[in-house]
Amino acid sequence: MTPVIVPKRMWLGVSHGCVFWVLAMAALLTHPAMAQTSATVPVHSDSVLYAELAKAPAKAASRRSPMENDRDAVAAGAKLYAIHCAECHGETGEGGKGSKKGPSLRAAEVQQATPGTLFWLLTNGVVRRGMPVWSKLPEPQRWQLVSYIKTLTPAPKMGQ
Repeated sequence: MTPVIVPKRMWLGVSHGCVFWVLAMAALLTHPAMAQTSATVPVHSDSVLYAELAKAPAKAASRRSPMENDRDAVAAGAKLYAIHCAECHGETGEGGKGSKKGPSLRAAEVQQATPGTLFWLLTNGVVRRGMPVWSKLPEPQRWQLVSYIKTLTPAPKMGQ
């Protein structure tokens, strides 16, 4: 009887590459470092969430609010915020929950941003992250929103 020669790359009908891949994936998935669930791994780091603030052009960032000392602007901004922003950023700016997850506006990155930077971000939005462009909102109303956002108390750091 003549022995049957099985090609080297075949093993029980499966190529060595496929067997290697299955074994490698099994090893990765069972390794303790890889066994984390998505609930324990943040989807976005803070630096990613607030990176758009750094993209404001210097000229835009240096703009001063024409409503800087106008107390009525803060009250008007609060009303505009409730209408246009709270759905995604939360009622008090703490950040959205559920399907509308806008970042916290109480974060240090936002509170330390210049009024001009916030105005620029409102005007241009971050469409790829779900932040609409608010350029159709009249300029005074955008400045009122900036005035209100700047009054939000910064979020306490974890462990404080």
